[in-house]
Amino acid sequence: MKKPLKLPKFKNEDEERNFWAKLDLSKYYEPSDMEPVSFPNLKPTSRAISIRIPEYLINRVKEKANSLNIPYQSLIKQYINRGVMMDL
Repeated sequence: MKKPLKLPKFKNEDEERNFWAKLDLSKYYEPSDMEPVSFPNLKPTSRAISIRIPEYLINRVKEKANSLNIPYQSLIKQYINRGVMMDL
């Protein structure tokens, strides 16, 4: 560690965000000071959307999800993800 980092009291999130955006951590820490961390309980933020899908297609997806023993909306998300990633 090069020198101790003193954190101020923040009045709000905007003030804290600005502080961290302008801070150069290389003035305070060496690469050897870093330790790997894990955040196992974090989940990606998701947002509800509406989409019109033919009834027969929803039924087919539900049947497939049931045979895989997963929720049908999770299966739809997997299919969308797979389709998007193929284009990249």
